[in-house]
Amino acid sequence: MVQLSKTLSDLASDNKKALVAYIVAGDPTPGTTVPLMHTLVDAGVDVIELGMPFSDPEAEGPVIQLAHERALAHHVSLRDSLAMASEFRQTNQTTPIVLMGYLNPIEFIGYEQFAKEAEAAGINGTIIVNLPPEESGEMDPILEAHGIEPVYLLAPTTTDERAEIVCRASRGFVYYVSLKGTTGASTLDIDDVAEKMSRFRKISTLPIMVGFGVKDGASARAVADVADGAVVGSAIVKLMEQYRDDPDMLQSSVKQFVRELRAAID
Repeated sequence: MVQLSKTLSDLASDNKKALVAYIVAGDPTPGTTVPLMHTLVDAGVDVIELGMPFSDPEAEGPVIQLAHERALAHHVSLRDSLAMASEFRQTNQTTPIVLMGYLNPIEFIGYEQFAKEAEAAGINGTIIVNLPPEESGEMDPILEAHGIEPVYLLAPTTTDERAEIVCRASRGFVYYVSLKGTTGASTLDIDDVAEKMSRFRKISTLPIMVGFGVKDGASARAVADVADGAVVGSAIVKLMEQYRDDPDMLQSSVKQFVRELRAAID
């Protein structure tokens, strides 16, 4: 069993819910990322989603779009993101890293070369927002041959028929996008999330993580009550923007916030 699946299986065996945190590689500066990854784990994060900086992150709201812009201002590339993951792996070989972003820079490198470099860097999974499972037939076998699990997205508008396609293609977990819109948008409707989890659990044999709209301990706990874990992105990235000129305060504020999320979920 590869690391992402193993971690989530171990959590389920311990009757624990997963806390997944998203940051953009290189935000607010390249030197911030690896220490922040360790801070996230120390504070209780189970899986790290590492965002690949991209100039047109169409699924992202303003908060995360600005994070991509800050990283790109430092010319952080896909290969730089992999280098950061590799540096993190020097002292942490177990926390899963899921590379999240867009297909464009991967296509520039080429699927096989990307998979080789990602495996060498210690990447355990991918969430490629603009690659639907119906079009992933060339890439997925290459990823899996290198021990990398592709994760695909469910949405509030996903039909049962398409959910079967998404869940069949996914490995590790399935990511349920709880809102119609971009990251950081709107307010979480936990009753609707619970209804969707009831539907999709009949289709998916994998854990289902819920993201978009998880902003604090209360919403994280509400999600964890009905799903297998919560994904938090914009709320963390807001702190990174707020304290981008104060590295110590950035680390401490993120640690405190994530500890609150962990305590609420547990």
